[in-house]
Amino acid sequence: MFGMLRNVFDNLFSKPATRLYPKEKRPFFKDTRGSLEIEIEKCIFCGICQRKCPSNAIVVDRNSRTWQLNQYKCVLCNVCVESCPKKCLISKEQFNVPTTYKEFYIKKQEIKDEVQPKAQAAATNV
Repeated sequence: MFGMLRNVFDNLFSKPATRLYPKEKRPFFKDTRGSLEIEIEKCIFCGICQRKCPSNAIVVDRNSRTWQLNQYKCVLCNVCVESCPKKCLISKEQFNVPTTYKEFYIKKQEIKDEVQPKAQAAATNV
């Protein structure tokens, strides 16, 4: 009986063994693979990340200059990050926000038209 009372008092006056989660957040471990991001301005749309992805979660379209990630297929293996020649893929230490519907992560590069200003200049000279 006294052994049990000692255990009760030890637990009563010692600090908790767990973390108070919303107030105290644990820092991420080194090399945590959280979410995949792309810097679309650096991307050359070579498609290496699409070919190297073991789960076929990445779709690269060279013609429309889009890069698409299916976050539900992605296994966060970082093979695409390591194989990107321009190093435009980044694995962040934060996790995706939970959602109630499926959505794809789509990035599109804006194509700068230099042909239109020349055509307009030619039309004004006539």
